[in-house]
Amino acid sequence: NGCTALLYRNHEEPSQIVQLESMELPSVGAKSVLVKLLAAPVNPSHINMIQGTYAIPPDLPAVGGNEGVAQVIPRDAGLGTWRTAAVLAEDDVISLPRLTPALTLYNMCIALLFVCEFIPGDTVIQNAANSGVDQAVMQIAAARGIQTINVVRDRPDLTQLIDRLKAMGASHVIKEETLRWDEMKELFKTRPRPKLALNGVGGKSATELLHHLQVGGSMVRYGGMAKQPVTVPVVRLFITLKTILQGPTRAVTLTMLPPSAVTSHDCSQVPRDQIPDDSAGEEAGSGGLGLA
Repeated sequence: NGCTALLYRNHEEPSQIVQLESMELPSVGAKSVLVKLLAAPVNPSHINMIQGTYAIPPDLPAVGGNEGVAQVIPRDAGLGTWRTAAVLAEDDVISLPRLTPALTLYNMCIALLFVCEFIPGDTVIQNAANSGVDQAVMQIAAARGIQTINVVRDRPDLTQLIDRLKAMGASHVIKEETLRWDEMKELFKTRPRPKLALNGVGGKSATELLHHLQVGGSMVRYGGMAKQPVTVPVVRLFITLKTILQGPTRAVTLTMLPPSAVTSHDCSQVPRDQIPDDSAGEEAGSGGLGLA
């Protein structure tokens, strides 16, 4: 048995090194399953891995992608997801209800991990509000009575984006520039400062989030689309900084909230054999991109 996969052998821009290749699959043993990959997302972190700028480098050669939707192929007796098929160890797969929305599943697990300890009335601020993770956070937070302040970059369709995010459950949607205005002081006169800042961007954007956290709050870094370090102001040294690099325990988080509480974010589908170009990371970070 074999499959085709988008594979790379060194680090550079995706358009320069990613190749569609045929691969042999290992034999299916008693404790493994053969799966057919139906679709896989293209996220900024995937592009960063190919470029060699991600915090956890893959072993080379590597197949692109970290998450995907697969169907188990019945039989008689470090995986990349940008491929058509794979053989997995039995312990590495989790059986899901047929009605689980595939596009929301991975992001929902991460979002639940972020907000599960907060109570109604708490506030969370996040700086990648147009990403799948942050959209899952705002929906789960709304269902739990948690306020969210959602930061987006200015763009031509800003009004439509704000309306869409508020329809999902966002309490407030603001531009990055607003983080530096007196408008934030007015906002915190009627609600507590955030206990949690979710940083998916890094750089100056993350530093601005720190200015608005309450004393004793936490900032969690789960991504770094800006590819810039975070500068911590001296007055914010009583803030806890955390990094999420390993995936959450999906089997546990799946039981914490009905999947129907989270709807899918916008996603553009491209053919599986199309090699992502150098702009794929930007497109993935501004709505969604997936191989199908």
